[in-house]
Amino acid sequence: RCYVSSGRPYRFLPRQVPAFCHAQFLTPSANPPASLEAMSACSSLAQHRCPSSVDPLGFLPRCPSSSLLSAKSLCCGCRKAPPHTLLLSSRRRRWRCRSEMEQPRRNEGRRTKRIPTESEKGVDPVGFLGKLGITNKAFAQFLRERYKAMKDRKVEMFTRHANLLEMASGYEILGLHRNMLHRVDFMDWAPGARYCAIIGELNNWSPTDNCAGEGHLGRDDYGYWLVILEDKLRDTENAEEFYFQEYNYVDDFDKGDSCVDVDELMKRIDDEYWEPGEDRFIKAPFEAASKLYEEVFGPNGPEREEELEEIPDAETRYKAWKEKHKDDPKSNLPPFDVIDNGKEYDIFNIVDDPVWREKFRKKKPPIAYWIEMRKGRKAWMKKYLPAISHGSRYRVYFNTPSGPLERVPAWATYVLPDEVGNQSYALHWEPSPECAYRWKNKRPDKPKSLRIYECHVGISNSEPKISSFREFSSQVPVFGKRSSWVLPHVKEAGYNAIQLIGVPEHKDYSSVGYKVTNFFAVSSRFGTPEEFKHLVDEAHGLGLLVLLDIVHSYAAADEMVGLSLYDGSNDCYFHTGKRGMHKFWGTRMFKYGDPDVLHFLLSNLRWWVEEYKVDGFQFHSLPSMMYTHNGFASFTGDIEEYANQYVDKDALIYLILANEMLHELYPGIVTIAEDATLYPGLCEPISQGGLGFDFFVNMAVPRMWLWLLENVPDKDWSMEQIVLTLRGSLQNVGKMLVYAENHNQSISGGKSFAEILFGGDEKCSDSQHLRASSLYNMMKLLTLSMVGHAYLSFMGNEFGHPKRVEMPITSNNFSFEFAKRQWELLGVQIHKDLFLFDKDLMKLDQHERILSRGSSNIHHVNDSKMVLSYIRGPFIFVFNFHPECTYENYHIGAEEAGEYQVSFILSLFLWLTKKSSYRFVCNAALTGSC
Repeated sequence: RCYVSSGRPYRFLPRQVPAFCHAQFLTPSANPPASLEAMSACSSLAQHRCPSSVDPLGFLPRCPSSSLLSAKSLCCGCRKAPPHTLLLSSRRRRWRCRSEMEQPRRNEGRRTKRIPTESEKGVDPVGFLGKLGITNKAFAQFLRERYKAMKDRKVEMFTRHANLLEMASGYEILGLHRNMLHRVDFMDWAPGARYCAIIGELNNWSPTDNCAGEGHLGRDDYGYWLVILEDKLRDTENAEEFYFQEYNYVDDFDKGDSCVDVDELMKRIDDEYWEPGEDRFIKAPFEAASKLYEEVFGPNGPEREEELEEIPDAETRYKAWKEKHKDDPKSNLPPFDVIDNGKEYDIFNIVDDPVWREKFRKKKPPIAYWIEMRKGRKAWMKKYLPAISHGSRYRVYFNTPSGPLERVPAWATYVLPDEVGNQSYALHWEPSPECAYRWKNKRPDKPKSLRIYECHVGISNSEPKISSFREFSSQVPVFGKRSSWVLPHVKEAGYNAIQLIGVPEHKDYSSVGYKVTNFFAVSSRFGTPEEFKHLVDEAHGLGLLVLLDIVHSYAAADEMVGLSLYDGSNDCYFHTGKRGMHKFWGTRMFKYGDPDVLHFLLSNLRWWVEEYKVDGFQFHSLPSMMYTHNGFASFTGDIEEYANQYVDKDALIYLILANEMLHELYPGIVTIAEDATLYPGLCEPISQGGLGFDFFVNMAVPRMWLWLLENVPDKDWSMEQIVLTLRGSLQNVGKMLVYAENHNQSISGGKSFAEILFGGDEKCSDSQHLRASSLYNMMKLLTLSMVGHAYLSFMGNEFGHPKRVEMPITSNNFSFEFAKRQWELLGVQIHKDLFLFDKDLMKLDQHERILSRGSSNIHHVNDSKMVLSYIRGPFIFVFNFHPECTYENYHIGAEEAGEYQVSFILSLFLWLTKKSSYRFVCNAALTGSC
């Protein structure tokens, strides 16, 4: 804090500047001097030096305050009078005279310090190329350019946000949020709008009652609108005495309910918080300034320049002040004896009294006194009526160049997409504390291997209707009984995670939830936000992770309830023209290079983790966002196809930022990439140039099984093709997620594997059932045991659901006949046997950790005999896919000699579930076979 004289324009000589013109406190944290003499003694004005001096203020220790006064009277006694201004050097953080900066620098000829490279800092944009054996120069150059673009994007982002954490915290302020100052704040991003208002049941849908204010109080330079909804004062209550009165809306009682007023609180702060003497200049803030003004401009002050005496330097004046006050009683204030050891210190690292430094740092700010004035929920309900009540319907009203628009807010947390005809509404979700869900269970630890049960809440019921969150975690028929739950069924089946699809709000139910309209809202078809929290909490109680199939690769093109043409412009959230539309699905494509779009998407990821405690995400359909052709192009395998003009560099940068943010804030989170093109570096560390995913989906495996079942007789299957497809490109095999069948194979016209194998006829012969079920089980066992550290199965596939999934659409007269799961089939013997085998597969990993082991060693592939064998861990897997031939005394390789116990035998004709007594004796050292 500095005190400057003002009044008549004096011109002082260079060596005769009064000390008070530059009086300042040495640190903003220290208390002011006890007397004006001390302030003068602690002046920042040093003895005048010539321009050749290194620092005209070099004697003084560096002050952490950057508010040093303009030195209008400080100049150099050189012939050329320079502009008298103090400048802060950006390199050395020290005060320098401008005349000095105009002189040649002393170290101008020295070599500058070398800036470390990115690899030396621990970041190598092309680090994973050597690991994968990629030597393409064009792709390496693309990775370097992408990394440079990502750094530029971060610079652009961090000019408005402090860090990634703040960048991903938009949900804390955007949308409707209750403010402690007895009001509700609404904030939204609509840069193309000219006017913004909230309409709804709170104001009879009037566009003029609750609108944004004028100027920056209503709309900032980036297009963010702020609408304040003030709570209504009850008729019998008086207005607040203090405008800053806060309320705690969660707790019924708070300290402020004890009627502590401001005067009493301030008195307690002075008595309890401040030490004697510390509050002198707080109680009398103009004392020093008035005395300094009187000293100069008072009756005893100098009238002419000739009356000004020689002003000694600061060190001399300070020693004189110390000598004068050496016999003063011990002061409670911190001393101003600067410990000077002759070294040059940074202005933010002043050397002061260490005892008082520690004492000051231990002192906490008096926030507790301020919180004590905060009142509780009962006091608020007694005094106010809420501006917008829980469950109230509302929309946002925009006046745009193309006319007035009504939209469902982009950050709404609960939406009714088809409530009355084609009208859509958002519901203000603010349940009372007694109705809000309270979490009971902790998040499970991340397992070493994932066994994922993929499910859709809407089709989880056995009845032809849309199921709910409550029904999903309540009674369903398992083994003919209605006392079991879906989640306990998943746990009993041996899975350790569930993956939910279609949870975010979507207007088109036939899209299975992939055409998302409201990214921050759970689908109202299935239930309320509190009911979804109950589902997640119950899953955590059973030790199940909850993964969410997130769709950030595109959005629904709906305008009334979605984000399309949100503010009347075509480039708010999405690209314009053809780039903004998916070539085949009619959905909108996000503009990933816009910082506000990144703000929206990153905040959406963190919202689901913070609000609903999900444990991870599967990023759906990455090719749609990574390529301008949306992935609908033939890939020849050339590495340059991943670095040409069709690759969206901005989308890749978003995926990197998303993984960086999620793994930095939540170390145990799981991210899965669904990419059919297998983009290089999907699961490589970000520091090595990768995208940072934990797993990637090998989508070629289920397509291979489907193609073989539909087009190739089982006697003509190629073992080489099966092995090559399962092994993939061998890039990060340890991070591969595999599945034999998921929902993609049985949606809208497709057939499930069981439907193909059994032919839709459940009354076929036992031998046909045994043949089909044996082949089905062999496909699942081979898929699980050969590669990958994660396995996935869709709901119903564990017991061979015989019907496809078909959502209600026009072609089937909106029937729910195929939009359900026939849980009653678990009472049928063949489906029960399929379920028991799938359960044994999960036990194989649960007890023997087959998924968490290293890659398999495939040492025997015989296409003519349709036999393949491989070793994974201590297990030797042998498969005979021939539908007619059996083999005796068949030799296969073994790595270690010894006796091998047969765990189970599974062929097209024989399936033994009990332990076999057969043993194989191996002598690998001599014959290498058994």
